[in-house]
Amino acid sequence: MSAVDHSPLTAARETLRRVWGHDDFRGDQAAIIEEVVAGRDALVLMPTGGGKSLCYQVPSLVREGTGVVISPLIALMADQVDALSALGVRAGFLNSTQLPHERAGTEQALLAGELDLLYLAPERLRVPDTLALLDRVTSGGGLALFAIDEAHCVSQWGHDFRPDYLGLSILHERWPEVPRIALTATATQATRREVATRLQLEDARHFVADFDRPNIRYRIVAKDSPQQQLLAFLRAEHEGDAGIVYCLSRASVERVATFLTRQGIPALPYHAGLDRGVRAEHQSRFLREDGLVMVATIAFGMGIDKPDVRFVAHLDLPKSVEGYYQETGRAGRDGLPSTAWLAYGLADVVQHRKMIAASEGDAAHRRNLGRHLDAILALCETVTCRREQLLAYFGQPGTGPCGNCDTCLEPPTTWDGTIPAQKLLSTIVRLDRRGQRYGAGHLVDILLGRETDRVRSLGHADLTTFGIGTELDERGWRGVARQLLAAGLVGVEDDYGTLGLTEESGAVLRGERSVPLRQEPERERRRSSRSSGGRARADVTADLTPEETALFERLRAWRAATAKEAGVPAYVVFHDATLRAIATAAPTTTAELGAISGIGAAKLDRYGPGVLATVAGE
Repeated sequence: MSAVDHSPLTAARETLRRVWGHDDFRGDQAAIIEEVVAGRDALVLMPTGGGKSLCYQVPSLVREGTGVVISPLIALMADQVDALSALGVRAGFLNSTQLPHERAGTEQALLAGELDLLYLAPERLRVPDTLALLDRVTSGGGLALFAIDEAHCVSQWGHDFRPDYLGLSILHERWPEVPRIALTATATQATRREVATRLQLEDARHFVADFDRPNIRYRIVAKDSPQQQLLAFLRAEHEGDAGIVYCLSRASVERVATFLTRQGIPALPYHAGLDRGVRAEHQSRFLREDGLVMVATIAFGMGIDKPDVRFVAHLDLPKSVEGYYQETGRAGRDGLPSTAWLAYGLADVVQHRKMIAASEGDAAHRRNLGRHLDAILALCETVTCRREQLLAYFGQPGTGPCGNCDTCLEPPTTWDGTIPAQKLLSTIVRLDRRGQRYGAGHLVDILLGRETDRVRSLGHADLTTFGIGTELDERGWRGVARQLLAAGLVGVEDDYGTLGLTEESGAVLRGERSVPLRQEPERERRRSSRSSGGRARADVTADLTPEETALFERLRAWRAATAKEAGVPAYVVFHDATLRAIATAAPTTTAELGAISGIGAAKLDRYGPGVLATVAGE
């Protein structure tokens, strides 16, 4: 498929137009592709939905030989190959899910030079037969390139470490003449340096794209009956939309999926404790059906190429900003308005602090986990633009408040919480003098002067701080405790989540440090479409005429039937944006249809007659 009579970039643009139906590249794509086509290495940081795949797929078609993609996404390789096949690209994969005859067929096609792209799981490179196979390819038709997808998996400090990635330095050591491109959707400067070192890409050109996803609205709410909050959010803003709900534990995944289903919202659970066949079925349904909600642990989502995920919700605090960014980035890959919603509370902070204290590894490892937690807590508690803080974490300077996050739409207020902080810390001091430790709930009971059975039996009604906190209600005091924990002014002492002082507490108690606090919001009520949430739901027909809208719906119905017959997700046929463009242009000839962005030669041949018949109302 290589072009020998044109410059590499000209050949790449011709390939892009012929195969994908796009006239030109976006952002850094052209520069990245030019680098790889020329046989040089590249390290690419580009947000989800930014077009990373084209950065290795196009060079694989332009250069001689087969492009080899190293990907951890075994469960998605078949879908990725199906999507490429629909474009007329000859693609295959080798992984542990294949039967022997399937694997043999792929290997034969590879050796015969009949594959443009081959997907490999990283553990395959520990198998001597795989290395020998690639050696044979190198001596025959050749290897066009190595693409290392999800490259952050190589980082010990990253958010999704995979041990098998540590062996990928073999690519450069064994086949030094083959260019490599490593790609990830998120990495801090420290993670990027580690990836470059471990993959021997120090001399590669680094490309860092704009990390902003302006179509995503970021919202973080105080956790209060989280399942009901989630239900209200979905009903008010994303009724009938596809989305992902992330939970920390398998048990909570099951509970939330059952709850949503009982409330009439189609939801499926996904976690590592489920049978592999069940996980595969649920993933397949999510990709192929409209309006499904996947409730999952972070075991789900990497590599999911579903463009119309309209929301990502977190019912538990993510472990890091990297994880949060990666997970929320699965929303709105089609560029249409979407929401990243997170419910966050005191118990989240306590749980994460406990997990860090109990973590295996040395002190440096625990300190690193603590830094990750501090960064996500700072994002949750900020009173400034969340998007600016998120981008700053990845080293990208902001351009001012974004106007599309909750802190921009409804700016929070701060208040001087120094005296309440001193009251809570003083209560901890008085209990400590008795050799006692308690959690936030008991401290709040003391401050509010509640003579519960436990308070009476322990003699805590005699404390001088008993009943001195009636200026706040329980919700307010829990907010104080949460923010003091987030700021490191209170620490988690043991496995039971009891609270104690930290080195920084003394300055507050002595009046040497003030404690500004974020005002706790009123108990969440059902929001109108003009409130801070706004309605982020995307209506792709919003500005179409009635005739265009009717045609768009006919095209969607045709696409659904076509995808079902082929056994592929609907977006493999055409994205909504392409159907919208067809509905607007109403082409009557093959030439007119082929001029629409997103329709390459293979899709024009395969689907053109059906599209034109649908446009004609046949």
